[in-house]
Amino acid sequence: MPLPLPTPCDIAGIKVHPLSLAALLQWLAERIAAGERGTVMYVNAHAINLAQVQPAFREHLNRADVVFCDGYGVRLGAALLGCRLPERFTPPDWIARLAALCTEHRYRLFFLGARPGVAACAADTLRVRFPTLEISTHHGHFDLSGPENEAVLEQICVAAPHILLVGMGMPRQEAWMVANHLRHPATIVISVGALFDYMAGEVRRGPAWMTEHGGEWLARLWYEPRRLWRRYLLGNPAFLWLILQIWARKRRLRS
Repeated sequence: MPLPLPTPCDIAGIKVHPLSLAALLQWLAERIAAGERGTVMYVNAHAINLAQVQPAFREHLNRADVVFCDGYGVRLGAALLGCRLPERFTPPDWIARLAALCTEHRYRLFFLGARPGVAACAADTLRVRFPTLEISTHHGHFDLSGPENEAVLEQICVAAPHILLVGMGMPRQEAWMVANHLRHPATIVISVGALFDYMAGEVRRGPAWMTEHGGEWLARLWYEPRRLWRRYLLGNPAFLWLILQIWARKRRLRS
């Protein structure tokens, strides 16, 4: 029986579990061993902002079994609101640990997402380090309903993965995960954003000294300013303002 999860923090109406990466990986292994399905999603400042204006996306996050902290902004915001999140971890930083777990227990993986060829390339990079790891892939450029989606589901069923990683960007990946929750055999489904792009070298990451100390957003903005300027230059201040408003309300209620 999987260990119970810690009580989630409420951050602007989104439940975020105060989990360490080690605890999450243990939960995944126990869930698979018990044959119990589980859905894992992540939040960063962009996700919290998006959830304020897209009720369906907010509902998708709150329906997940686990929501972990992917961004330093969320961790700092949680601390301001009186909730301690033990660490922030993003899929590119822990995919190797997940692959090691899958290799040890002979779990099959499926990569779903990114442009055609990218997920396959990402899988190849992982096989170099873990040659016995079973990985199947499919790109994320397909119609989320109708014949194309049915064909993707059929391919997933044939591969019969234990863990399905979905990297199609917010809120598309979460919508697909919820809509198809019981239509494939994967025990665990995890949203991973741009993981496959990073693994395949399609998108550059900043140096470790930056990404490990709260500067990943700045590195992403540097490499993709046209696409991401609005998310960070407008989104980060909006997130801070949202957290400060909640903090002020809580303080008034206590006084």
